[in-house]
Amino acid sequence: MSTDASGANARSASLEAGPLGYLALGLTLLAFGLLQTGVLHRTGVADAAGLAHVVGGITLFVAGLWQFRSGDTFSGTAFAGLGAFWAAWSISPGMHGKNAAGLFLLLWALLAITLAAAGWQSGMFSRGVYGLLAVALVLNAVGTLGSTGWVVKLAGWIAAAAGLVSWYWATAVLTNSGWGRAALPVK
Repeated sequence: MSTDASGANARSASLEAGPLGYLALGLTLLAFGLLQTGVLHRTGVADAAGLAHVVGGITLFVAGLWQFRSGDTFSGTAFAGLGAFWAAWSISPGMHGKNAAGLFLLLWALLAITLAAAGWQSGMFSRGVYGLLAVALVLNAVGTLGSTGWVVKLAGWIAAAAGLVSWYWATAVLTNSGWGRAALPVK
């Protein structure tokens, strides 16, 4: 995703789906993470299933296909892969036991680890989004497998932090592109 919105490197945000993908990922992670922490009374992670399916699943997957079409293999893989994760998660709440749910989270943590490693040279925001997501998924899996509530809540806070980083990144890219200058820092 282009992070430089000035001079000869300026690209219109309308030509790529990166901001859409990072907004969808950010909002889904924020909802999932905050609901997982238990900070909102009488709510749970299952309450995020609709948002996860439409915004996290469908929107991210479409943004991934759009990025592939524009030649951005990394963002295409990230968005399409994470879109598949959120779509699968949203239609399988409860997942027939903690072992199945823990394995599901561990397997998807591998994607997040791959994205963190592959995007490491892309800058602080890429490392932040995918690194925090990887940690959140691993902790969530460990907490689920071990029935350790405080680990699952910690994973929720980390997922929410990843969501904030993703949301900020998209907001900065859109703002900088719209204003034609670096109004919000992206490095």
